[in-house]
Amino acid sequence: MKFSELVEQLTPGGMLESFSGDETLEIVGVGSIEAAQPGDLAFIESDRYRSYLSSTQASALILPPEEDLQQQAEQRGLAWISTTAPKSVFADAIGLFYQPYRPGPGIHETAIIHESATLGANVSLGAYVTVAANVHLGDDVCLGPNVVLYPGVSVGDRSYLHANCTIHERTQIGADCIIQSGAVLGAEGFGFVVGSAGLKRMQQSGFVVIEDGVEIGCNSTVDRPAVGETRIGANSKLDNLVQVGHGCRIGRNCAICAQVGLAGGVTIGDGVTLAGQVGVGNRAKVGDGVTASAKTGVHRDLEAGAVVSGFPALNHRLWRRSAALYKRLPELYQSLREIQQRLERDG
Repeated sequence: MKFSELVEQLTPGGMLESFSGDETLEIVGVGSIEAAQPGDLAFIESDRYRSYLSSTQASALILPPEEDLQQQAEQRGLAWISTTAPKSVFADAIGLFYQPYRPGPGIHETAIIHESATLGANVSLGAYVTVAANVHLGDDVCLGPNVVLYPGVSVGDRSYLHANCTIHERTQIGADCIIQSGAVLGAEGFGFVVGSAGLKRMQQSGFVVIEDGVEIGCNSTVDRPAVGETRIGANSKLDNLVQVGHGCRIGRNCAICAQVGLAGGVTIGDGVTLAGQVGVGNRAKVGDGVTASAKTGVHRDLEAGAVVSGFPALNHRLWRRSAALYKRLPELYQSLREIQQRLERDG
């Protein structure tokens, strides 16, 4: 692809401010700024990667709108594109050179489809797929090998369930969702009550609702509740190995990173980011726009916009100050002992 064609295809996003370079330059792929090869397009977004501008082997760069970076690129003979959102434009550029594998329409001869199931146009069902009674698949749905859909499941248009997903009854998946390999949606929540003979099972008769545009990572689980619903809001993204307990409600446009665990009845607002291994306690409410750093333990409600860290969760700035003091505790303890001993002598 010529550089001029690349610019033309990226321009509709509306984020390009300017560009410069040989319009006939051939761009053959994409790469990171530190490992790109001749013919590749790379990007610089933060100060951390600016030093690579003098050594990168990339032929073209996506840069923030800063004249000094543009001048350095030109001095090295590199083509460049300027934008206020380099990483976002780079994400669009990747799509021009790579599309993930998605099988074409067709039903594998080993697929098992109940006669009451309804299938939309152009569906793709891989080897050993099982579609139970009263399942509904929208148009252009793709089910990878060994996917199992329990009775009554619905899957919206263009959604893609990768190999070995299991979708239990009373689960509704919206349009344009991606469910990665090994995910389990709608399994029974951890619902037990204490009876005279010990723990007694509470039947989980509720629903799981996955709204449009949601992506759920490999081996993640979303449990259905005893009553009501577990819901994941539109365009939210869940990483691998995420546990969503029964009755949770996750808002729209949330980012839930790997190994996050949500206990039952948790409510997450819109635009929330939970970093890796965050744990949220039973029925806690997390407001819109909250950010919790890795391994934070959330045991109480958090107001909208809070940035928290630590266990239990503290204001992020306070946690950083506390963490800095923690490593000085032996020194501070020794100082305190000396002060106490001095007071005892003088007293």
